[in-house]
Amino acid sequence: MHGTNDKHAQDVRIYDNLKKIKNVITVLSGKGGVGKSTVAVNLAHSLVNEGYSVGIMDVDIHGPNIPKMLGIEDRHFSGEAEAIEPVEILPNFHAASIALVGYDPAEALIWRGPMKIGLIRQFLGDVVWGELDYLIIDTPPGTGDEALTTAQLIPQMKGAVVVTSPQDVSILDSRKSMTFADKLNIPILGIIENMSSFVCSHCGGVTDIFGRGGGMKASETVDVPFLGSVPIDPGIVVAGDQGRPFMAQFPDRPAAQAFKEIIKNVNEEIRKNSEKGLYEGKDPEDPRIAEAERKKSVADGFKPLQ
Repeated sequence: MHGTNDKHAQDVRIYDNLKKIKNVITVLSGKGGVGKSTVAVNLAHSLVNEGYSVGIMDVDIHGPNIPKMLGIEDRHFSGEAEAIEPVEILPNFHAASIALVGYDPAEALIWRGPMKIGLIRQFLGDVVWGELDYLIIDTPPGTGDEALTTAQLIPQMKGAVVVTSPQDVSILDSRKSMTFADKLNIPILGIIENMSSFVCSHCGGVTDIFGRGGGMKASETVDVPFLGSVPIDPGIVVAGDQGRPFMAQFPDRPAAQAFKEIIKNVNEEIRKNSEKGLYEGKDPEDPRIAEAERKKSVADGFKPLQ
């Protein structure tokens, strides 16, 4: 019974926390190696640069890279149980990740599904995000426990961004992410084609190392928006390794401009979806109301289904 009460209390905290977050966006990819976490970090930085308050939640439990990319891998959560403070990167930018609880990153984390679900619930309910304009969720590749849990806990999610690279095999796998989002009734905000080309820093010549245009073709095939292409830029790697914002170091590079344009497109898709009424009726019920109704039913002699 104590466990049930604990879960209800956490459900209340999750509900209250999510009410303070205007837009939740999950970043998906069908396979690894397409730069999903890099895209998530730079989308978040683009929003921060626009003056928004932003949180980034790293639920890639077995391979958390967000803290390294943000330069906070040596920092840890503070606060107390049920009131955990996310790590501050900037006054309007905060992060939560399994890598911030103090475990050895060189050790393999062998967790089954229920433990992963518990951690994600804690990130949503016990981390004090406060008022946010955006919460960006970086999921592991594929459609496993982490992506499923976040989708189920946040039915009012504004949508999913699917990251792919130009190769056919990556595009094929990205369709699985879109099918996943569709089955869970998550609006697909669009596809981002990462590593679409290489721009020479000396001559400005463009080389399509992995091909080009696959992301746009995929978006046309499945009839979802194409948010934009991000070229390969060595500065992104340098910035990620140094834990310093690429958008701040190289604001005039083509890749930085691409991220800025993608954010505009994401916000435009959210606006369109709002006008279409896609977000109506998605807000979850206050768990306090559901619990009160359950107790009343029990008091009236009705035994709830187990």
